[in-house]
Amino acid sequence: MRGGTVQINWHDLQPVLTLDFHPVSRRLATGGGDHDIKIWAIASDDSDKKLPTASYLSSLSSHSSAVNVLRFSPSVWLRVIDPIFPWLYAGENLASGSDGGGIILWKLHINDDGSEAWKVHKSLLFHCKDVLDLQWSSDGSFLVSASVDNTCIIWDANKGAMQQKLEGHLHYVQGVAWDPLGQYIASLSSDRTCKIYANKPQGKSKNMEKMNFVCQHTLVKAELQSHDDSKPTVKTHLFHDETLPSFFRRLAWSPDGSFLVLPGGQCKYSSEVVNTAYIMSRRDLSRPAIQLPGASKAIVAVRFCPVLFSLRGSQSEGLFKLPYRAVFAVATFNSLYVYDTESAAPILIHAGLHYAAITDIAWSSDAKYLALSSRDGYCTIIEFENEELGQPHVVSGKKEVTEANVTCRNTKPLTVDSMEVDFGTSEVKMSACPADTMTTPPVLAKNSTLEPLKADSMEVDLGASKAKMEANPVTVEVTPPPVSAKKSASSNPTKKRITPIAMTTPPVLAKNSTLGVKEVTKGTAACEDAKPLKADSMEVNVGASKAKTEANPASVEVTPPPVSTKKSASSKPTKKRITPIAIN
Repeated sequence: MRGGTVQINWHDLQPVLTLDFHPVSRRLATGGGDHDIKIWAIASDDSDKKLPTASYLSSLSSHSSAVNVLRFSPSVWLRVIDPIFPWLYAGENLASGSDGGGIILWKLHINDDGSEAWKVHKSLLFHCKDVLDLQWSSDGSFLVSASVDNTCIIWDANKGAMQQKLEGHLHYVQGVAWDPLGQYIASLSSDRTCKIYANKPQGKSKNMEKMNFVCQHTLVKAELQSHDDSKPTVKTHLFHDETLPSFFRRLAWSPDGSFLVLPGGQCKYSSEVVNTAYIMSRRDLSRPAIQLPGASKAIVAVRFCPVLFSLRGSQSEGLFKLPYRAVFAVATFNSLYVYDTESAAPILIHAGLHYAAITDIAWSSDAKYLALSSRDGYCTIIEFENEELGQPHVVSGKKEVTEANVTCRNTKPLTVDSMEVDFGTSEVKMSACPADTMTTPPVLAKNSTLEPLKADSMEVDLGASKAKMEANPVTVEVTPPPVSAKKSASSNPTKKRITPIAMTTPPVLAKNSTLGVKEVTKGTAACEDAKPLKADSMEVNVGASKAKTEANPASVEVTPPPVSTKKSASSKPTKKRITPIAIN
C-alpha cells in the first residue's frame, strides 16, 4: 500500500467538495468550489516510492455555483446482437448537484476518433436550495437527491421528471442512500434524525409497479441501559445537531444490502461524548445493531468498496458472520479508517492527511484505489497492491444476501489520539492501544427490567450488555431483466428478435478524450441562514421499535378550484329598463 496527498491544482485551489470513480474505467471525476467538474485519469507510477498520478482529461462547465456532489450511474452490462449498437450498458451517465438546487445529468458520447465527451443530457430543477447529496438506484433508472430545503426527491432519470418528493425532516438533509436491493431509501439530516423509507408500490403503470416510498422508521434517540439497577435508563440523541461544522453526512449501504452505516453519530458515557458511526442491520432498521469505535473527530462520510472479498479465516473476533468480507472506509474531519467485516479493529488508519475537513470518499471499481477530497483544495489517493485486501469473492449463479448476521461485543473505546502514521512507509504505529478494543455499544432496552429482549433471531442479554445473533443467510436468486427490442415480433413477424446475452468482457473506454463544453447560465440562489428547528417532539423507543409522535398540526396546502373564464347564466346580471321622469 502506498499513497498520500497529490499536489496538483485540482480546482484552482478552491475546495474539492466531491469525487467519484467511473464504474468501469479508472476515470476520477471531481467537483469543487470553482463551479466545474473535472475528469482525471488515475495511473500507477513504476517507482515504489512515488504516489499514483492524476492526469487531467477534461472539464464539464455548466454549473453556475459550487458542485457539492457527483455520482456516476452504476454499471449494468448487457450485450445485444445488433450490427449498429453492439453494446448497451449503463455507467454512461453522471449526475451532479450544486448550490442553488440544480442537478445536471451528463451523458457520455464517443466521438468518431474514439475520444470521450461528456455533454449535458438533462437538467433537473425542482429543489429550491442547495443539493448536498444524491444516489442512483441499482439499475440506473432513478436517483434520489437530498437538499437544504429539508426534502429528498426521487427522479426518473430517463424522463428527467420528479417521481416522488419525500418530506418530513425539519432541517437540512445532508445525506441519502438507496438500498442496492431497491427496497429502502435512507436519509440523514441535521435535525438529528435518520429516516428509513420503504417502497410500497401502489398500482401498476404500463405493466410496472409504481414505486411509492413511505417513512417506516425514524431514528432519534436511544435508551442507554445503566449497569446500576438503582439508576433509571437514560435517553440520548443518536446524532450530532446542526452545530456540527460539516455540510455532509454521507451514509452508505453495503454492496449486498445487508447493513447500513450511518455517520455523524454521538454517544454519551456519563459526561463524555464519543463520536461514532452506527451500523444498522437490514433485518431490524429501527435501531442500531453495532457502534463503531469512537473517533477523536466527528464522522462525516462512509463509502463501501464495491468488491466483496473471500474470508481470510484468521480473525475470530469479527462483528459480522458473513460468507465473505466487505470493506468500507469511514472519514472524520481529519482521519481515515478502513474496516472489514472480519475484524473488530480498523485494518488501516491515516491521520492528519489534510489541513481542512474531508468532504467525500470514493473507491475504484477494482478496489485498486481509494480517494479522498478535502476543503483545502487537494485530494488524497491511496493505492493497494494486488490482492492486498484479499481474494475477490466469487458468486456462482446466485447472489447471496446475508441479513443481520451481526455479533456485538462489549469492549472498550478505541481512539486515534495514540496512533502515529508514517507516511514514508505507509505504516500505522499504535501505542498503548489494544488491537481488539472498540467502543461499547449502547444497550437499547425496551424497559428497565433485566430480561432478555427477543427481536427476530437476535437475543440481547441486558445484564451482560452483549448481543448474539444467529447466522441466517438468505439466498436470493437474481434474474436479469429482459432487454426489450424496439419493434416487437407481433408487429413485424418478418423481423428477427434481438436476444440479450450475458456480457463477459466490458468494452474498454478510450484513453484520449475531448470535451464539448456547453455553457448554461443560471441564476444563483442565496442560502438563508434560518434558525434550526427542533425535532424533540418525536421520540423513538428503540426497544419497542415504535415511534411516539406528539400531536403537531400538519399544514395542508389547499388548491383553489379553477375559475371558469366564461360567466355562467346565473351570475349574468338581468337588464331592467329605466323610465325617465320629468322633474318640476
